[in-house]
Amino acid sequence: MLHRVFSVAVRLCAAAAILSFAAAPFTLLAAPAFAQSNDAKPADQNPAATGQESAQKVDEFTEAQKALPGPAGNPECVWLGRRVVSLLWRDDLDTAFRHLDLYDRFGCPSGHIQETFRCLIRHSATIDPKAPDSLNGRVQACWINPALQVAQPAAPAPAAAVPSPTTTR
Repeated sequence: MLHRVFSVAVRLCAAAAILSFAAAPFTLLAAPAFAQSNDAKPADQNPAATGQESAQKVDEFTEAQKALPGPAGNPECVWLGRRVVSLLWRDDLDTAFRHLDLYDRFGCPSGHIQETFRCLIRHSATIDPKAPDSLNGRVQACWINPALQVAQPAAPAPAAAVPSPTTTR
């Protein structure tokens, strides 16, 4: 009886092995068809938009290099410094400190980070948390000119003297 059980098991394994070897060429032919699905998403950006963005970034680095004397205007210092200030604003201190280590390693002035962050704090009322370009634009402006003054809102026109409906007796 035991001999019969083993012989049936051996036959089943042999049949499975033969089927797997016979079916292997068909699965290899079908595999590329599954890998190439028709659900390919189109590219999000066209090449012209990407070129404009890279040109704008180069312009920002050139502007910073012209406005800032010394290493604070170097492209690597501008990129890392703006990133550190943005991360500090978003309370991502661990990542900000890792970037700050790189910033220091490139020989960039650490005092400029402090001045830029101070400027960003002074202009915090003008940053819209729902618009990421608002923060990036303000960081760029503060990086180039940390002494940027806060625009004072226009004072309301004095109201005409209206007599009080009650009198003092």
